[in-house]
Amino acid sequence: MKKLLFLSFLTLSLFACKKVEGEGGSSKIKGIVIEQKYNSLGNVIAEYPAPDQNIYIIYGDKSTFYDNDISTSYDGNFEFRYLQKGKYSVFVYEDCATCLSGKKEKISTVEITKNNQEVTLDTIFIKKI
Repeated sequence: MKKLLFLSFLTLSLFACKKVEGEGGSSKIKGIVIEQKYNSLGNVIAEYPAPDQNIYIIYGDKSTFYDNDISTSYDGNFEFRYLQKGKYSVFVYEDCATCLSGKKEKISTVEITKNNQEVTLDTIFIKKI
């Protein structure tokens, strides 16, 4: 009986300690968002860092609703800190003239594979019309 209780406790402990995507780790995902201003002809007329732009993150690959959000700093930079190993999706909205909502998401997916990892995303360019 004692062996059975010990094995049950050990099994539960192993599953309870399994860390999943999200906060509580030592890794980070960072990047920069650049706004591209377009004229009515569809040409880029200005390009500059996107200050105070909302950035969203989804932990894992099983959800479509975001788990956390932050804003870019004055120079368009952002950083999600204290992440566990796992898969993540980072997204931002840009203007869209042909979309019913007037917005369209730009999604970047990334996987953190080790502790203390720093992942830098490619520059995210968003349209402003």
